[in-house]
Amino acid sequence: MAIQFFSADTKVPALSRKKLKSFIQALLKREGKTLSSLTYIFCSDEYLLNINRRFLNHDYYTDIITFDISEKNKEINGDIYISIDRVKDNAKTLDQTYTIEMLRVIFHGALHLCGYKDKSRSEQLEMRRREDYYLRLFIK
Repeated sequence: MAIQFFSADTKVPALSRKKLKSFIQALLKREGKTLSSLTYIFCSDEYLLNINRRFLNHDYYTDIITFDISEKNKEINGDIYISIDRVKDNAKTLDQTYTIEMLRVIFHGALHLCGYKDKSRSEQLEMRRREDYYLRLFIK
């Protein structure tokens, strides 16, 4: 069971890492998953754009890219890249605090590894519902 936070080319956000790691593990358990290894890599827009181009053939900025490298169905093993620049911009656009938006994106990545998608409108609504649920649990 390992959740790690790393920085590629920017600082790791100032969050309570111990509380966050424990909560993410509880989130995965609630979703019926077992944690093997989960790595969050915080980076800049340009760093994540390069990953988006190189691995996904997408030429646009994004706030998060999740790589699921799990070998077993219920076991979580993944790498999640998060652009600090995008999270900051999205927080402003959505009139949200940076911390809340960062937590939302962190939970969003974990939810992707649990099988939630966000391509269709109905999938986006379900993803947002789960994000909100876990945000409320974390903040209370």
